[in-house]
Amino acid sequence: MAAPRHGALGLSWTVVRGLQAISLIAIIGMTANFVAQMVQAGSPPPAVLVGTLTVTSIAVLYCIITIILFIDQILPFLLSTALDGLLLIAVVVVAVTIGKPLSYMDCTTIGLETGNVSSAIAFANNMAYNWNKDGPQVDYARWAGATKPACYEAKSVWGLSLALCIMFAFSAVCSVCLWRRNRMGAGAGVVAKRLDV
Repeated sequence: MAAPRHGALGLSWTVVRGLQAISLIAIIGMTANFVAQMVQAGSPPPAVLVGTLTVTSIAVLYCIITIILFIDQILPFLLSTALDGLLLIAVVVVAVTIGKPLSYMDCTTIGLETGNVSSAIAFANNMAYNWNKDGPQVDYARWAGATKPACYEAKSVWGLSLALCIMFAFSAVCSVCLWRRNRMGAGAGVVAKRLDV
């Protein structure tokens, strides 16, 4: 299998796309764990987590497909630029929605006031208590702050979402540069053929 010949720009695009896929899979794993704990406690997961799972699952499929198309040298770079821009917007929404309540949370102080609440059981009990108290509205911030591991997990999802914002912006710029390079290369080939005649 021969690698595409796009130089350092193509290598940068490939590395960033691989990092995107790894980050997205990590977000899916952590968010799914969060949702599983909520479901196990008998509480429906909040919309922010369901939305995060939806966006990241679609983005992982997109990353895998574009890597395959890039290796086969049939990736339409202009379309890839547009889709990277759309995913950038979606990831920004995820990062802002998840990060808004987490930005004020200090994970190191969790458990100092309430004792040792670092287990999944304590987390589930806290969720069940908050669900009964809040009714159908789920307080995502309170649940993320129930235990240190849950807090760090939620902050990791937020941090990876912020990193994905940068990576999707970078891959969109790389895609448009690769599209321009291919377009200029095709134009140069036409000029060379005309000069040969």
